[in-house]
Amino acid sequence: MDKDQNEAHFRVMADTSFSARSPADKVGGLVHFGRMLDKIRAHTQGALPADYMPNLGKGFDGRCVRFLGVKYEEIAEKLKQGGSDEEILIWAFEHGRKPSEEEMEIWNEFMRKCGWNDDMTETLSRRKREGGFPKRDDIQTMFQFIDVDEGRTPRLSS
Repeated sequence: MDKDQNEAHFRVMADTSFSARSPADKVGGLVHFGRMLDKIRAHTQGALPADYMPNLGKGFDGRCVRFLGVKYEEIAEKLKQGGSDEEILIWAFEHGRKPSEEEMEIWNEFMRKCGWNDDMTETLSRRKREGGFPKRDDIQTMFQFIDVDEGRTPRLSS
């Protein structure tokens, strides 16, 4: 990323009209689910920054819906019909699957650690370089990167 692209990236990220919660925030005991809903809402309202568009329904969103046994498009449609985050999650449990408490704990810990000594480590390194954080050794996971990239203090644990 050249200097102009880097500056444009930070201008987009500093745009306060879009505010997704941290991926570490939980809804119904699950990390990332609420963030996915925030992005769907912003997209529906035309307020989702262009940087987020290529990964809608993919990446962590895709992992989340596969974990729940529903389709991304179904979650997006249900969200358009209204309801709280918890109600949407209950709907997903009813139309897909309801993971056990242990499965949710495993999901949360897996997601929280993505990028730390695993197959996403190189992606994290690349994203840190592109985001202007190549020397930030405190950013060891994708969740931490997302938080820093969006102007939040990264969490060490959830």
